[in-house]
Amino acid sequence: MTPRDASDDSSRWSDLERPPLNAGALRRGLVRAGGLWTGVEVVQSTGSTNSDLVALAAAGKAAEGTVLVAEEQTSGRGRLDRQWSAPARSGLFFSVLLEPGDVPVARWGWLPLLTGVAVATGLSRSAGVDTALKWPNDLLVTVGEEERKAGGILAERAGDDAVIVGVGINVSLREDELPVPQAGSLALAGAVATDRDPLLRAVLRSLEHWYDKWRSAGGDPVASGLQETYAAGCATLGRTVRAELPGDRSITGEAVAIDGDGRLVLATEDGVQEPVGAGDIVHLRPA
Repeated sequence: MTPRDASDDSSRWSDLERPPLNAGALRRGLVRAGGLWTGVEVVQSTGSTNSDLVALAAAGKAAEGTVLVAEEQTSGRGRLDRQWSAPARSGLFFSVLLEPGDVPVARWGWLPLLTGVAVATGLSRSAGVDTALKWPNDLLVTVGEEERKAGGILAERAGDDAVIVGVGINVSLREDELPVPQAGSLALAGAVATDRDPLLRAVLRSLEHWYDKWRSAGGDPVASGLQETYAAGCATLGRTVRAELPGDRSITGEAVAIDGDGRLVLATEDGVQEPVGAGDIVHLRPA
């Protein structure tokens, strides 16, 4: 699907509770000499910002630090090919292009976890909402007494040199707009602010901070503080979980650690510690 520029939509003020993003103000606040972010584009609607940015990178039309934001995604994708949908201007749906060429490729698997830390940190400061991370890259908030998913992250390779990281965050969704009962939003979690412009700036500045720390440490998750910070904010650790793995396998055990490769380590009833690098995690009991 061809993206439509946000400025082309005459109905963009149709929901005054959800004003459009101000692309010019975002550029002024984020793009600076020597900084990570080199361009910010806001489109009214597209299928998937990740797919669009992957295509732009493949065509040589996007540099590192490009940020593509959509007011609405019609074919947003999450992990395991799940669909991600929300009303227009109700959330933050964006992708960024990163080229961590000075970091060994073996450590690039930390990028979605790094993004999770950055998103959680940025939103906690700017929205005043307590957030947690479900391994590997779901953002959780508390609505009432219930833990709900309010965001997700998807990282994809774009050729040999680049990674596209996509983020989707439910900001102002009301209860009757949630795609599934287990979903949540910043508004439902009691956010003190739901203005998307400052929220997006806070998240991207936090992402720049953590990306710079990680790259400066050669991608080392210990030296950069990333492994420790992720573990401190991970709601999965300390819980009994079921890991649903490729090939219809599953492992049940207590989540005891995040290892040096960003994998979740499960301690099973057999006394074996098994690292899980990919799969769907189901929380079976509270920490």
